[in-house]
Amino acid sequence: MSQVTMTPVADEIERALARLDIAAVKRTYWEQNEFFDLERWVPASIIERMVAEVERVRPAVHRNYIPRHKKGGSVSYYTLVEQAPTILAFYRAPAFIRFLADVTGQPLQPCPDSDPHSCALYFYTEPGDHIGFHFDTSYYKGSRYTVLIGLIERSSSRLVCQLFKDDPQGRPIDERRLATHPGTLVAFNGDKLWHSITPLGENEERVSLTLEYVTDPSMHPLKRLFSNLKDSFAYFGLKTVFTGGGRRRPRAATAARTTQ
Repeated sequence: MSQVTMTPVADEIERALARLDIAAVKRTYWEQNEFFDLERWVPASIIERMVAEVERVRPAVHRNYIPRHKKGGSVSYYTLVEQAPTILAFYRAPAFIRFLADVTGQPLQPCPDSDPHSCALYFYTEPGDHIGFHFDTSYYKGSRYTVLIGLIERSSSRLVCQLFKDDPQGRPIDERRLATHPGTLVAFNGDKLWHSITPLGENEERVSLTLEYVTDPSMHPLKRLFSNLKDSFAYFGLKTVFTGGGRRRPRAATAARTTQ
C-alpha cells in the first residue's frame, strides 16, 4: 500500500465518500451535462488545513489582468507541491480519483508535473477581480476534468455555470449561480461547462482551489507551447511557467512522499 493511502487526508476522504450517495451523484452528473456540485462536502478539518496553506503561499500570488476577460491572482502547482502538503494529498488521494473516475466513466489521472494548472489556487482579493465566461479547454490529447473547491468565501461574487451551452441536442441553457462556501465542491467536464466568476466587491475576498484530471496526459509540442504561453500571460507569469519559478521542477515521487 502506498504512503499516500495511509495519510490522514486520504482516510478522511474515504470516510466522506462512504457517507455519500455516489449513485445519486452519478445520475445528477449526467442529467446536468457532466456537472455536479456538493455544498460544504469536503471535511472541515481538511479545509482548515488547506486555508492555513493558503496563508502560507499568499506571498507567492501572481497578479494578472487581461482587459475585458479576467483580473485576479494565482499560485501554481510548483509552489503548492513545495508548501501545501494537504492540498497535494487531496489532489492525489486514490479514493477521490476513483470516485471521479466512477462518476465520469473515464480513466482519470492527475496532470503531468510539468503542468502548473494541475492544482492551483485562485485569489480574488481586489475590487473588480473576476473571470469572464470560458470553457476549461483541454490541450491534452484526452479530456480534462475540473474540480473546484471553495476555501475562503467572504464576498458577493458568484460562480456562474451555464449548463447545456452549445448543446448538440438543443437543450436550453440552465444557469446556476453558486456561492463557493468553504468545503463546497464543484466538478465538471472542462469542455462542456461555460462558466465565469462575477466581479468582487469592496472589502471582499474569495479564494478557491482547482484540481485538474486528464484521461490522456500526452500533448502535442505545439499545443504545449501554446498552453505555456497562455498560462504565462493569463495566470502564473513567464518565470513560473518556463522555469518552475526558478525551482527544480517537481516529480511525481515528491507528491507520493506527502504525509499530511
